[in-house]
Amino acid sequence: MTGLLVREATADDLSDILALMVQDARNPTTPTSATASPRQRDALDELVADPSHLVVVGEVEGEIVATAHVTWLRMLSADGGLYCQVENVRTDEAHRGRGLGGELMAWIESAARERGVARIQLTTHHTRVDAHRFYERLGFTASHVGMKKYLDHADPGPP
Repeated sequence: MTGLLVREATADDLSDILALMVQDARNPTTPTSATASPRQRDALDELVADPSHLVVVGEVEGEIVATAHVTWLRMLSADGGLYCQVENVRTDEAHRGRGLGGELMAWIESAARERGVARIQLTTHHTRVDAHRFYERLGFTASHVGMKKYLDHADPGPP
């Protein structure tokens, strides 16, 4: 273990979260700046206030080096069970290969188990083959084909 401290994100963490997201330029919806827009600030405030969402950051020695967004989804399938959707998982490029992503995902899995979640699911861009191997090592399987339809003019769609 590397001593990753995982905690719920606050408004003060937004620029650090965006800085981690900027490192993944392959996704067309990825922020291009760590400077938060008013819409991003409002979005984080809304997510933090909603018990169906959990935005977390991971710190090492006080530095934010990882983040993820978890959504708790009540489903009619799985006998009305709860699913855990994980998105925007990022680990700082300078800290990759140290087990931090695994620690972050283990923290999320533990939180999901505490809630009695039936399934943890996530999507990852088809070009992120290293991420695919990472998730497979954690026990995830490529079980579905993801499809998206982009509606917002600000979202240019797939590359």
